Amino acid sequence: MTWTDALSWRVRRLRALLQRTRGSVLSRGWRGTWRRILMELKGSAPAASQPHLLALDWTFAPFAVPEAGNPDVSVIIPVHGHLAHTLACLRSIAACGDTTAFEVIVVDDASPDASAATLAQIRGLRLLGLPRNLGFVGACNAGAAAARGPFLCFLNNDTQVTPGWLDALRACFEDVPDCGIAGSRLLYPDGRLQECGALVFADGGAWNCGRFERPDQPRYLYRRECDYVSGAALMIPAALFREVGGFDTRYAPAYYEDTDLAFAVHAARRRVLVQPASTVIHCEGVTAGIDPEQGVKRHQVKNKAQFAGKWAAALLKQAQPGTREAEASARAATDRPYLLVIESTLPDAARDSGSLRLVELLRSAGQLGWRVSLMPDDRRMDLALAARLGAVGVQVVVPGNPRSWLGAHGDDFAVVMLSRYAVASVWLAQVRRLAPRAQVIFDTVDLNFLRERRAAELARSDTRRADALRAHELALIAASDCTLLVSEVELALVQAELPQARLRLLGNIHQVHEPITPFSDRADLLFIGGFQHPPNRDAVQWFAREVLPLLRPCLPRLCLHVIGNVDAQARDVLRDVQVVFHGRVDDLRPWLERCRVSVAPLRYGAGVKGKINTAMAAGLPVVATRIAAEAMALTDGVDVLLADTPAAMAAAIERAYTDQALWQRLSRGGMDNVRQHFSRARARDVLREVLDDALRESASPSR
Repeated sequence: MTWTDALSWRVRRLRALLQRTRGSVLSRGWRGTWRRILMELKGSAPAASQPHLLALDWTFAPFAVPEAGNPDVSVIIPVHGHLAHTLACLRSIAACGDTTAFEVIVVDDASPDASAATLAQIRGLRLLGLPRNLGFVGACNAGAAAARGPFLCFLNNDTQVTPGWLDALRACFEDVPDCGIAGSRLLYPDGRLQECGALVFADGGAWNCGRFERPDQPRYLYRRECDYVSGAALMIPAALFREVGGFDTRYAPAYYEDTDLAFAVHAARRRVLVQPASTVIHCEGVTAGIDPEQGVKRHQVKNKAQFAGKWAAALLKQAQPGTREAEASARAATDRPYLLVIESTLPDAARDSGSLRLVELLRSAGQLGWRVSLMPDDRRMDLALAARLGAVGVQVVVPGNPRSWLGAHGDDFAVVMLSRYAVASVWLAQVRRLAPRAQVIFDTVDLNFLRERRAAELARSDTRRADALRAHELALIAASDCTLLVSEVELALVQAELPQARLRLLGNIHQVHEPITPFSDRADLLFIGGFQHPPNRDAVQWFAREVLPLLRPCLPRLCLHVIGNVDAQARDVLRDVQVVFHGRVDDLRPWLERCRVSVAPLRYGAGVKGKINTAMAAGLPVVATRIAAEAMALTDGVDVLLADTPAAMAAAIERAYTDQALWQRLSRGGMDNVRQHFSRARARDVLREVLDDALRESASPSR
């Protein structure tokens, strides 16, 4: 390179940098721009968050990529040289372990190197060679034409995928019926965020959300709508891709084709989502470079003008250049009603049945077209839990001053749902004052006063505390616009006390999973539930003291496995008994497949018992007390065995444990019960009616 070439290159780089800086000032302001410059200069993300990358200087040896005979997704990778990056991309796909059935199509766009000969040695790979270089647009369209899957996933060859990336994208189309495009969160190789969705302004200019930010920022941890997602990792139904004409060839060879595709999908009344649970590392600029006046990159300016001309009418609705990122992002979903849920703490589906139910309700609300935010009353942020909620479209907000935050955003919410008595008792009056237009839904989860009264009666103690709790809880129900109850028993009780209250039955929510392990390969008993819930502590202690001794003569090796948080004192009390405490586990499935019978020996409580639903949904027979099985539409001997005394419970457990025909009948009956009474579809139908009613009331001029 001569000194004049070098000077010319530096001038172009400086001009491009000034253009980026100007755009940043318009969208972030001077302070935000300065922070972003510091981020870029700072370089890598913290070591703990840096992705594991496969080496590019790998000595090639033939390997295999997954090859589904009947693929659900066709992963299409256009390549033009850069063989080392392509091989690293394919190796990452081979190692990702996703469960989605997929095929991999590499479109060799007349590569100038040995790509074709080398890639032909990879087993399972479909290699499509083009006689001449068509560029990204032409290569992707050619790959789509050859694809067999009903979903297409376009992936750049300068990417490396992470476990779960494809499953998370595919799940978007199950969770969001009108999803048209789902895109991945893109990271730089050093671990910083490259983009998490993108915005388009009224002049056709684009903005990558979160560029150079830390990837664990809560505002980038949840699935949300955006104007477009990068074609570096983008999934779309094949039929929709064909319907909108594929990638528009006017943008050949590349740039703005992904933006144009997203606008075509919007025009087809489908949504464009970015899914941060799908993480892809992208070596930006490997193929196209970074100089806007050289190579393929020079088409960016020309294609921006073409895009602005094609979509002039649609761009009138976009934010003006200079709009802050947060404000422009909010505009992308303003046509959807907004639901705020306040819960005592971040729900963890693996912790308790109430949390599992709430997570399912949040998922259903998103499926019904609502924007959903959740604010934990304890103001604790758990990034892992926030990411799990984010994967189903729930934004977790933990403001420094919750009341000030609610006051600033109160007019945005059509509905505020208060989960559990403790939250409603603190927040109901505040919500009425700070979000006066919002309808308030009180989700009881279970009736506290009923549980407390039953505990007092069992202990033959004073019921005055339960009576005071009853008065307060009923007052909260009366002051709410709608109250959700989980059992018919509780619904009838409240209806008798408050005939004018608006009440709805919305029970537990579970998916049925057919059991895999046969009867003969199972052993032992299972109890699901932590001891922070007093009825669980009482149940296990009573069972260990009164029931297990009766089972030892006939089943001497029998153990009870307790899954859930248990304090040290309780462990000490039961240390000489055949009770094994495993604490809280992330996945119950292995225990549901290993044990032969699940027990629910509760002597008091309220609501619907998730421990019973969970076992039945997995085909694991249950022996329970009548109070545990209350209001679950269960029939003794058909889908459950019921027993209230130690002798009766021991006899029922022995029958279920030793009679294979009975075990199989109870297994099938339990799954049928869950399908009929506790399915996602049933809960979603009820929630739709509740939210639709609330939305009408919220929009009423009288409010």
